[in-house]
Amino acid sequence: MEYSKLVAVTGMPGLYELVNSKTDGAIVRSLEDDSTKFASSRIHNFSHLESIEVYTVRDNVNLVEIFQAMDKAGGSLPDGKDNSALKKYFEKAYPDLDFERVYASDLKKMVKWFDILKKKNIEIKLSEPPAEEEVEEVTVKEEVKEEKTPKKETKKKEVVKKKETENGSAKSTTAKKKPAAKKESTTSAKTKKEKEDGSAKSTTAKKKAPKKK
Repeated sequence: MEYSKLVAVTGMPGLYELVNSKTDGAIVRSLEDDSTKFASSRIHNFSHLESIEVYTVRDNVNLVEIFQAMDKAGGSLPDGKDNSALKKYFEKAYPDLDFERVYASDLKKMVKWFDILKKKNIEIKLSEPPAEEEVEEVTVKEEVKEEKTPKKETKKKEVVKKKETENGSAKSTTAKKKPAAKKESTTSAKTKKEKEDGSAKSTTAKKKAPKKK
């Protein structure tokens, strides 16, 4: 039988082993006569021995610590009906008890419970908490690759743009200059030819006139 399964039930003397819990109560087994019964939660309250604490002149201590001190003290247990004997016993076993807040009825109850535990050879110790599973912390580093345009490509693009702009400006200037030059040459050539043709016609006309006479 494990100490962690033991409970105290209000209105029912002694200690009990918690067999099964239900929504409206619990099935418990008496450590004194091994009888099993149902205790309704409407009438009774259940207290696990592991959760019970005792007042001291310092901080509160778990009931297990009191039982272990009683076990170390040894000797015979005091009569539960003698309040002065109970106080003297605990003054030796655990002198730090706050006797102003721990009443004679509480001392009597602790003596009776300790006697039952010893008779049943129950090891008085708190249950060990469940071992926490070690969780390995895995840090995931996200590598963010920055898209960097190579320097050569950017230079090439800039050179191409410069060439395109230069070619565009050159084309625009040549396109403007060439038509003007052509017009001047053609007009001057025409005027020259017309003048030459006119002078030639005039000379030939003059020459042909005397022949008709």
